[in-house]
Amino acid sequence: MKQELINVLYTYKNSFASDNEPLGTIRGNEADITLNIDALYPPVLRRPAYPASPRAREASEKCIQDLINLGVPRNVGHNEEVEVATPFIID
Repeated sequence: MKQELINVLYTYKNSFASDNEPLGTIRGNEADITLNIDALYPPVLRRPAYPASPRAREASEKCIQDLINLGVPRNVGHNEEVEVATPFIID
């Protein structure tokens, strides 16, 4: 079983990101995604904003810089509506 998993992972190694081979934005492909915004957000997601700790701020800045290096973010015009935001996890 373990060897089968290793074989599958090795066969599809280009599908995974690493420090040496990070994934960037995917170009040339499109997908239709229907967002369901009818349900209310749970209370845990509706908390008011609060200042980040120095540790969390440093981790956030690193994560944002990694995304910039991958070419993921794009400039948004001042009058452009943004319906989706991508969170990142600080561990």
